[in-house]
Amino acid sequence: MTMGVVQNGVQYIIRLDMQRDGVPFRKIVQMVDDLEGDIIAWDLVRAEDQRTIRDLTVLMATADKLHALVTELSQLDAVSVENVSDRTFLMHLGGKIEIRPRVHIKTRADLSHVYTPGVARVVEAIAEDPSKAFQLTMKRNTVAIVTDGSAILGLGNLGAKAALPVMEGKAVLFKWLANVDAIPLCLDTQDVDEIVETVVRIAPAFGGINLEDIAAPRCFEVERRLSERLDIPVFHDDQHGTAVVILAGLINAAKVVGKSLESMRVVIAGIGAAGTATAELLLHIGVRDIVGYDRMGAIVEGQSYPGHPQWEKLAQQTNPYHRTGTLRELLTGADVFIGVSTGNLLTLEDIQGMARDAILFVMANPTPEIAPEIAQLHAKVVATGRSDYPNQINNVLCFPGLFRGILDSRAKRVTVRMKVAAAHALASVVKDEELGPEYIIPSVFNREVSERMAKAVIQAAEKDNVARRITKV
Repeated sequence: MTMGVVQNGVQYIIRLDMQRDGVPFRKIVQMVDDLEGDIIAWDLVRAEDQRTIRDLTVLMATADKLHALVTELSQLDAVSVENVSDRTFLMHLGGKIEIRPRVHIKTRADLSHVYTPGVARVVEAIAEDPSKAFQLTMKRNTVAIVTDGSAILGLGNLGAKAALPVMEGKAVLFKWLANVDAIPLCLDTQDVDEIVETVVRIAPAFGGINLEDIAAPRCFEVERRLSERLDIPVFHDDQHGTAVVILAGLINAAKVVGKSLESMRVVIAGIGAAGTATAELLLHIGVRDIVGYDRMGAIVEGQSYPGHPQWEKLAQQTNPYHRTGTLRELLTGADVFIGVSTGNLLTLEDIQGMARDAILFVMANPTPEIAPEIAQLHAKVVATGRSDYPNQINNVLCFPGLFRGILDSRAKRVTVRMKVAAAHALASVVKDEELGPEYIIPSVFNREVSERMAKAVIQAAEKDNVARRITKV
């Protein structure tokens, strides 16, 4: 086998249907070697009279080189390429979640308790007192992850089926980080009325609704209407989860640069779901000088924004000095830039006019608004949405712990106090002695995050009188 040719690459598994003794292994080795790849494994899947099925695991530097290898293998007379997968695809085979029972049926007596006739008593108890559904059914620990597939990651409107792998992944994170059971519900509609009516009708089975990857401005209307009609929390993670994690990062970044967060001048680029929610949360904690910027320029009172009612509202609450102009002009003298927009939006010249010890949260994915290496030439603190740079701003730091607190308190809704409490709890995981320009936010693998956030959310829910269950924390 070839060894050590590829320093960085991706592992792929190529399943080959081959005639016995049709192609010598050394020929395949030479093909891989010629394309500067490594053979990692050569596994027999099954053997038949005249054919063998084998998995060739290779490390290839680029997708183009993989494609070239597959083409060459396909052209061999004695070989048929059945499938090509990489580790990511293999982890998704058959889906990433399953349902398992919490009780086991081993005897006829067990069956009579779990199902008929014994279950009838539980049915009657819930009919008499619906709140007992939280005690006696999956409702106490289950969240619906609802999407219409209109804003999947950074990929756009790809529909309900394409959204399912993302929702499954989110369900895995719910369970892994906070022991919350989550069920993906990918709706084959992008009509607000149909989304709302569907979720209202399935809501009795759940303790909370997590909206995900629904495009703005439709997401605002869906969340508002569901929150009005349901007696369980409705939380659009792309809005509020992002805002909570951004606030947590800014709380610690302010400590690093020695400034009061409330006194800072903030520019937010990208006034969609995340940008709007971030502005609203910052306003709530006392930040006053906020300028929103989108494709139409600065959001300013007095302008008309047809089709964007959230911009109209934000214009009345932000930009107190009615600043306008280019993004570079808006950034002059600003302390903080928050980007939830598009890659390569900024240059070094754009940020050089910012205040001393500037803070840049450049979270466009996969390409930030400015390369972090360039941003660091002027900024004191730089955060991104990526895992390969310090200070990753990731929603996974919020939703598992927040919903753990929601479910444990049996909250009726999510309040601003609960979101602020979640942000402070997240920020507090990073100890003062650990704080620095490259460590303002904890790792997504830090188990303390969910536990601390859940406790803070429970306490806030009780203070706001939205908790239906008082918990000692």
